[in-house]
Amino acid sequence: MVFESLAVQRWALPNGIELHGVRAGQGTPLIFIHGAMGDWRSWEAQWALFTAHFDCITYSRRFSFPNQNHQPSPHHSALDEAQDLAYLMDLLQLERAILVGSSYGGFTALALAVKSPQRIHAVVAVEPPMMKYAYFTPEGRAVAESFRKETIEPANAAFRAGDDVKAAQIMTGGINGATSQLASGAAMDKRLQNLQAMKMIALSSDEFPLIEPTQLAALPMPVMLLSGLKTQAVHKAIFDNLVQAMPNAQAIRVAGAGHGVSREQADFFNETVKHFLTENV
Repeated sequence: MVFESLAVQRWALPNGIELHGVRAGQGTPLIFIHGAMGDWRSWEAQWALFTAHFDCITYSRRFSFPNQNHQPSPHHSALDEAQDLAYLMDLLQLERAILVGSSYGGFTALALAVKSPQRIHAVVAVEPPMMKYAYFTPEGRAVAESFRKETIEPANAAFRAGDDVKAAQIMTGGINGATSQLASGAAMDKRLQNLQAMKMIALSSDEFPLIEPTQLAALPMPVMLLSGLKTQAVHKAIFDNLVQAMPNAQAIRVAGAGHGVSREQADFFNETVKHFLTENV
């Protein structure tokens, strides 16, 4: 395992939040941001290639393993995660960085890019779950309402009833597909270490805040958006409308992948993203 030999660092942010992660490599700073039930270990398939070219940081977002942040808020969202990331960049004395995020990490990356564009060299975002974008079309609205009824509401009910494992299984199936390998075995065990992260998003008063299309369209840095051709319908609806809102972004749909493009098609992802960054940063 690539990560086994690395010493995990703890970073204490000025807002009282602790983050854990690892750092290696030299060059332009590049920060990996994982999804809802991942953690700093989610980017192992990328680590060897990118640390050969960049100063890489992968960290666990606020409520992910092994962080011990217990600050439940009814308003937690990617906007809070973006502020954490800005504080982390300050702490590490990073004036600017490349952001590479998957799922909710991609949402976080775009949120920070809008908030502080001068600090971001480039953004790579895999299927950011910006749910309100699905509602921009009638077809997307129908898909989003179905996802809310069949996945979000049952998972939230399970969380409120104290059955966190059931909630995680429902969300995993809804996000990645009922037959996903993430739904059992060692992959699910690792996801269960990050239950608090999913729970805090699920029980938020606005887990998917709207970033206005005009704000995304105005981003000055190079942006790459990726989606899997085998992804769930709700992700496709969001992605299609997000691409429409960001005409200057490079959009790629990846064969043989669902929601987890960087994991499911790691070689393609790595080479495609490396080429994009080499050409644009």
